[in-house]
Amino acid sequence: MPFLAQRDEHLQELMDDPNCDPKRLDATFRRFGLVNRAVSGWDTIYRSHIRPFLQSTGRRSRVLDLGSGGGDVLRRLSRLADKDGLDVEWTGADPDPRAHRAATADQPPTVRFLCTEAEALLNRGETFDMVLTNHVIHHIPAAELDQFAHTSRLLATGLVLHNDIARSRLAYALFAAGITPVSPGTFLRTDGLRSIRRSYTPAELSRALGDPWTVTAAAPFRVLAEAPGGA
Repeated sequence: MPFLAQRDEHLQELMDDPNCDPKRLDATFRRFGLVNRAVSGWDTIYRSHIRPFLQSTGRRSRVLDLGSGGGDVLRRLSRLADKDGLDVEWTGADPDPRAHRAATADQPPTVRFLCTEAEALLNRGETFDMVLTNHVIHHIPAAELDQFAHTSRLLATGLVLHNDIARSRLAYALFAAGITPVSPGTFLRTDGLRSIRRSYTPAELSRALGDPWTVTAAAPFRVLAEAPGGA
């Protein structure tokens, strides 16, 4: 797979096309919950990073998910926090109205979804104890990555976590095989494989972000970038 030797940031995903098939798009959003539970490692990150941080605040905490898509990650994290008795206000922000519609179709009482961009939240003076993203970093053009990372830190007073795919031949091969049974009628297989090709290796992302970011492999085939808030 020589095409995986370097990331291909110019490769476009089908669901990013504003004119893509709306039925396939809705089906993709609905199945994101299943796929993210299987591959994104958020339960592990919740136990290792999110729960300890939320417990340390000693008060009601505010968490922002930038690029929250259909909202499945935020709903999952809110359920985990509820089970642990943590008092959290969860906010998902995504500028795509199609994602916003999918997210608000299932909106728990402790979660709000906004159709807006990070810069708009910043301009309104909003801040959060924690800011996180899922599968967003590989969508950011390389020339804009530094600004996006900086904005995410400005929005956070405590901790920022960017969780994404780690590009590798094995990740590509396993995803290609594993996603096939649940991909009919969706963009999951094509866009998932394109996402892997667009993604960073841990070493690449560490070089791209620089200080004060710490980049680790928090789960198999994953990359996690962590930094304190308040840039």
